[in-house]
Formats: sequence, structure tokens, C-alpha cells
Amino acid sequence: MLRTHTCGELRIVDVEKEVTLSGWVQKVRNKGGMVWVDLRDRYGITQLIFEEGSTAPEIVESAKNLGREYVIKATGIVAERFAKNNKIPTGDIEIKPNKIEILNSSKTPPFTIEDETDGGEDLRMKYRYLDLRRTVIREKLQLRHVMMQQIRSFLSGQDFIEVETPVLIKSTPEGARDFVVPSRMNSGEFYALPQSPQTFKQLLMVSGFDRYFQIVKCFRDEDLRADRQPEFTQIDCEMSFVDAEDIYNNFEGLVKHLFKNVKGIELNEVPRMSYADAMKLYGSDKPDTRFEMKFTELNDVAQNKGFNVFDSAELVVGINAKGCAEYTRKQLDALTDFVRRPQIGAKGLVYVKYLSAEQAGNIDGAFKSSVDKFYTQDDLKAWADKMGAEPGDLLLVLSGDTRHTQNALNELRLHMGSALGLRDKNTFAPLWVVDFPLLEWDEETKRFHAMHHPFTSPKAEDMDKLDANPGEVRANAYDMVINGVEVGGGSIRIHDRGTQKLMFKHLGFTDEEAQAQFGFLMDAFEYGAPPHGGIAFGFDRLCALFGGSDSIRDYIAFPKNNSGRDIMIDSPSPISEEQLKELAIKLD
Repeated sequence: MLRTHTCGELRIVDVEKEVTLSGWVQKVRNKGGMVWVDLRDRYGITQLIFEEGSTAPEIVESAKNLGREYVIKATGIVAERFAKNNKIPTGDIEIKPNKIEILNSSKTPPFTIEDETDGGEDLRMKYRYLDLRRTVIREKLQLRHVMMQQIRSFLSGQDFIEVETPVLIKSTPEGARDFVVPSRMNSGEFYALPQSPQTFKQLLMVSGFDRYFQIVKCFRDEDLRADRQPEFTQIDCEMSFVDAEDIYNNFEGLVKHLFKNVKGIELNEVPRMSYADAMKLYGSDKPDTRFEMKFTELNDVAQNKGFNVFDSAELVVGINAKGCAEYTRKQLDALTDFVRRPQIGAKGLVYVKYLSAEQAGNIDGAFKSSVDKFYTQDDLKAWADKMGAEPGDLLLVLSGDTRHTQNALNELRLHMGSALGLRDKNTFAPLWVVDFPLLEWDEETKRFHAMHHPFTSPKAEDMDKLDANPGEVRANAYDMVINGVEVGGGSIRIHDRGTQKLMFKHLGFTDEEAQAQFGFLMDAFEYGAPPHGGIAFGFDRLCALFGGSDSIRDYIAFPKNNSGRDIMIDSPSPISEEQLKELAIKLD
């Protein structure tokens, strides 16, 4: 046998046993007459000790010549460790080898294989197979494994059946850009990789599989960021004969199950918030509700006072940063610079300090602001009253067109929440956001687009608005948000041909286009499609959230970088002229 135990297994009760361990050399400490070797595998680290006088000279010499990441096999006796290490589970024991075998040597790694490595991200991604040896990365993939087990266990226990759907499918015009795959056997035609299994899971409902799930790879050719990859994994689910309440209950149950069994946290009932309230109070459809600092609209008390920036604005809105009236001019200038960054795009920031008596000193009045020449102390008191401010608080106000201003203030709110330590990664605030708009207008294309996707059903009470005021129609859709991260989203689907045809009409499809793209689905609806709905959770995002990370990359074994490249295997890459010719593809 190459090993009798793993490197994380042995304890004090194993003293005097003869064992064989195999693994990688983490570190060698050579003190002349004594050599210590830390041997590592994915289960942990065990110390080997080689001592001149008690260990055979040739074995001591072999130990001295070991290099980092050598693969070795060591057989010896378990002994109680003199200087115990309480930082590792095997810290009470060590192995005194009587035999050592080098299974493979190693070049010196380009970075240290330790928790605190000296390797930058690009270097670690190039040698990802080495990065995966680090404990901190291995633990993230182990977390992913545990979560996948728990998901399958819970859903299977709720009578869901796991069904695999095709990966080579038809390209559709809605949603993000598709990755396309040329067909050799059908020259000039292309498959697309699925952005989600949406239509297939609806067809499974038509087929009578009333509870489906799949932990599935999906693909979107879009710009990347820390929580987005070109290929990602989602927990895809669909149910028949349900309404939105059934979805909330079942998948709130899944989330509670994961928190309890993976994190040891008991969640309370998940609150709900309408999309309209989320935008009004937080400026975001995925609000971080771990802390307050809600928006307060100030149009009625801030406009028509001669300050043109506010008077000409569609929205004047602010947040109350509790206890921050002591902010210095330098700190306030930094906040102004923050909101002026191109990715946020505010033109400026108005502040009001609500001073305590001690802070006010010789200043005439309790309020000190950046707009003192336009507003009296009574005016600013009206702002403070409306925002629930108290002495010692700092009011931060933005203005402009509604959507842009809400987005900017949301970024400022999150920035302040982080600065004030209000976004604790060990605190979890799940939320259902409901009643999204069904459609949103796109100025560039001059037409409506589905806010979620074209198979989402309108709320029954808004159906009469679909022709007259399509922008006011609410969708029977919902998102699960945790700590400001959208971890899941879904809807009750359209399940009849007539409504689906009407939806395509409002999205600008002709009857011919709708039939060409989605005729298979509408045809299926004529064969007894049940009412159905579902949800898809971003599995990579859930793993990162549970692991306390902002980035999903370390929870994916072989991720892409921000340019969508795998720099380890150098992909994407050109293909040969012969392959291009075979696929009837000509490059300019």
C-alpha cells in the first residue's frame, strides 16, 4: 500500500503504531543533526522527524535532500510530539520514519503552497493545479461539495427528480449573448450553449415531471466581474400546479436547510419586499438589509429654495449616516470623489452635519452644510426631521434623474455601510424581492424587453394594462437576495399559447419570428400544459456567500479571468485552417 493513513488522520491514540503516509513535502527544516518535514495531502499535515543517532544515516540524508512539493512515501512509528502544535489536528504527534521513498521529484513551485502565498492572481491561475493544493482553496471546493450534497438531499426528499437537459441547443434573441458552436454536419448552421435550461424545464412540466431540478452548467457571453463567469453553475428548479406562495415556501425551505446543515445557522422566516419599495428605500432591486440607512426623498422640503441643482432635479434623495457628524472636510471630500467616479457618475454630493451642542461650539446653529447659503437652519431642520436624524448624524444627499440617482445613492450607502462595519460577513439577511415590472423600455432599440425572460407571466390583476400601459404591468416574478447579492430568481410561467403569443407581440416579435424561435414551446402548450413556475439559484454565488467571499473564482476548480481566458491552458485559442475549412468558416 502507498499509505495506511492520510496526513490529517493520526492522533495521540495512534502512538506506537507503524504507519505509511504519502503526500507532498510542504516544508523542510534542516537543523543539522535533526530534520523536520511537513508532509501534506488534502486531509491535512503531519510532521516527520529525522534525528541523527536514532534514524538510519541514509534516511536522514534523503530527508535533507527533499525539496518543496516532492511526492514521497514514508513508513515509520507514530510518536508523541515534544513541542505540540495546537494549530493543526495532528499537532500532538509526529512520525519517526524508518523508510522513505521519493515517488516523484518537483521543480521549485513559482509561489509558496501556503495559506498566505506570495503568488499574484494571474500567476496562481496559470498554475491553478498548484493553487488547488493550498488549504484555503481546497476548503472552498470542499464547501462546494458539501453544499451540492445538501441540495440534492433536500430536493430529492421533496420528490424532485434530477433530469439532465441538452447542452447543444438553439440560439435565441432574448437575454445575454450566446456562445455559439458551429455544426460540421449542418454546414452554415450553429448550436448555442444554454444560458439556462428554461424552455426544457418548462417542457418537462408539460411532460408530467411535476418537480424537476438540475445542478447545471450555463453559459453567457457577457462582460465579467468578481461574481460572474462565462460558464457558471445554477440550481435549476421547476414545479407544476403551484403558485408563487408554493415557490416561496419550498425554496425558502431549501435556503434554511443549507444554512442549518452547512453553517449551523437557524434562519427566521424570510421577509418580502416589493420591487417598487426596494428601489424607493434602497435604490436597488437587491438591497443589503443587514443595516438600515434607508433612502428618504426630499423633493418637498429641498426644492423651490433657489438651489438650481435641486430645483431642476427629478429626484432629491438622501441617507442618514448615524453618528458621522464628526467627519472631517477631508473625509467628506473623499465621499464626493467616490460618487463622482465614472462608474457611479454623480455630479456632486450635498452634506448636512447635525451638530451636537458640544460640536456646535461657537457655530451659529445646529446644522452645518455644503449648501448653507441656500437653506436656513429651519430648512435643514425639516430635512433632519424627515430623515429621522439626531444630533451627531450626517445627512448625505444626491439629486438628478430618478434611476441614475437611486443607483448612485445605493453605491454610496453600501460604501458607508462597509466603512462603518455594518456589513458583517457572518450576518445573513435573506429577502424575497417581488412584483418586478414585466417589461422595461430600451431607449436604444425603442422597444420593450422582458425584465426577466419572455416566459414570465403577468400578474392576473394587471392583465388589462398589457395593451394600454405595458410598462406598468407587474410580473409574477421573484428574486431571492441575501446580503445585497441576488442568489436566485424565478417566476410563475405562462402556460397557454394565447398569452405567450401576446407576450411575444409586446416584445416586438412578429408571429413568424415567434413561431420560428419558440414554436416548439407554444405548440407544446396546446397539449395540456399545467400551471407551473420555478426558480434558479446561482450556485457559485451561494458558495461564495457561505464562504464569506466577494469573488466566486476560488469556488470554481478552473475559473476564467476577467477577460474570459483560461490562462492555464491558454484558451480560447485559434483553431487550424483544416478545422475551419471543415466547419465552412472563413476568417477575414
